[in-house]
Amino acid sequence: MNRPKALLLDFGGVIVETVKRPSWAAELAAEVHALLGRTGFDELTAGEIESDLRAAARADKYWKDSTSRQFAPEEMTHRRFWAEFVATDWPERARTLVTVEATPLCKRMGELRSDRELRPGLAELLAACWEHGVVPGVVSNSLSGAVHRDYLTAAGLDRQVAVQVYSDEVGIRKPNPEMIWLACRSLGVNPADAWYVGDNYDRDVICGARAGAGATVLMVSSATDQIPYAVRQRPQATVEDPHALLRLLEKTWT
Repeated sequence: MNRPKALLLDFGGVIVETVKRPSWAAELAAEVHALLGRTGFDELTAGEIESDLRAAARADKYWKDSTSRQFAPEEMTHRRFWAEFVATDWPERARTLVTVEATPLCKRMGELRSDRELRPGLAELLAACWEHGVVPGVVSNSLSGAVHRDYLTAAGLDRQVAVQVYSDEVGIRKPNPEMIWLACRSLGVNPADAWYVGDNYDRDVICGARAGAGATVLMVSSATDQIPYAVRQRPQATVEDPHALLRLLEKTWT
C-alpha cells in the first residue's frame, strides 16, 4: 500500500460510532406537531405524525439500499424526503409547511435519531496525519451534513480536517465515485494518492474502488455486516479501529 497524501474518512462508523435512539420519532413528532399547531393546523395527531416518520425512515432505508446498486446515484433532497416520504398523505397545508421547513427538520431528525461517540484514537490519528504530511478529510453520506459539522466543531476537530464532503450538500451519494473525486480535487491530490476509509461494503468499498483510490480500507463497525446484497469489490485492508488504521499508516511512513 502506497504512502498517501490524503486520508479520506467516512463519518458514521469511522469517526464516530452511532447508536439509534428509540424515542427519536416520538420526540420529532412532538416538535412537528407543535410547528403545525403554531399555524393553527390541528388535523394530525402527534401519534399519526410519529407513525409516518417511522414509515419514512424505513422507506428511506430501502431506497438507500437500492441506490447503492447504481454507479452514480444522486442524493435524496430534504424537500423530497418530507414531501414524498413523510407527508405523502397529509393535507396540502401541512405537507407544504414541512416541505418549506425541510432542511431544518432534516437537521433536527439527524440530531435526535442517533447518539454519537468519537471512536477512540481518532484525534491521535488526525494529529499524526498532519505531522507526516497526510491531509485528512471527510467524505460521507448524510441526511444532514450540518449535524456532522456541528459534532466535529463541538469535539474540537473541525480544524483537524481540511475538507468535508456530505451527500446532502453536494446532491450525490456514495458509491458515486464523484464523492471522493470532489474531495481529491479540493485537496489538489490524485485519487491514487488518497486512501478512503469506510465501514461498509456496498457504499464505501465500492466507492473507493470506483474512484480509483490508492487504497480502500474497511474499518469494522456495528454496521459492517449489514450487507444488503453480495459485493464483488474487496478492500485492500481491514482494520478494527482508528488505532489500527494509524499503525497501518505508520508502516508507509517508515
